[in-house]
Amino acid sequence: MKINSAEFIISNSDVSKCPKDPLPEYAFIGRSNVGKSSLINMLTNNKNLAKTSGKPGKTQLINHFKINLNWFLVDLPGYGYARVSKKTKETFQKFITDYFEKREQLVCAFVLIDIRLEAQKIDLEFINYLGEIEVPFCIIFTKADKISKTKIDSNIAAYRKAILANNWEEMPQYFVTSSLESTGREQLLEFIDGVNEEMFKNNSL
Repeated sequence: MKINSAEFIISNSDVSKCPKDPLPEYAFIGRSNVGKSSLINMLTNNKNLAKTSGKPGKTQLINHFKINLNWFLVDLPGYGYARVSKKTKETFQKFITDYFEKREQLVCAFVLIDIRLEAQKIDLEFINYLGEIEVPFCIIFTKADKISKTKIDSNIAAYRKAILANNWEEMPQYFVTSSLESTGREQLLEFIDGVNEEMFKNNSL
């Protein structure tokens, strides 16, 4: 897939105010400081599309970007260690769950995980949550340029073991990425393109 256009549409904290367009949506979410904004900018080849920050928790709203006029990339707040007040965190955690449980246009969630780290409890809990509410999802391992190929394979194996231990039959589909080196970009876009083609063919939205 070639990205011809990427346009910011709206930010809000109310799922009912999300765009009414019957276009497929792909939601990106992960722990704060996982490199989500950098990944989105790399995917769209637009370094200014999503706001990056040295401070975790920069994203605190549901952000819709229309891509190629035929699908939405949705940037969601990070979960976990954002330095925001307890009340603020409770608020955006509520609209995160509202989005996943109520948004009919959502066709796939991408759970971003820092490949440098061992399996984190909060990531595993979120993966289990998506499984419980039957939201299709893939895992995106980020920051692959920071460690060796051997360590990448070792950490993915650890995640596979942890996920299967939580009663999953198989490891969810995953992508290994680096925003700095554009690793995984083509594979991710090809995956989205394939899902879109299937959906438009079946006219399921």
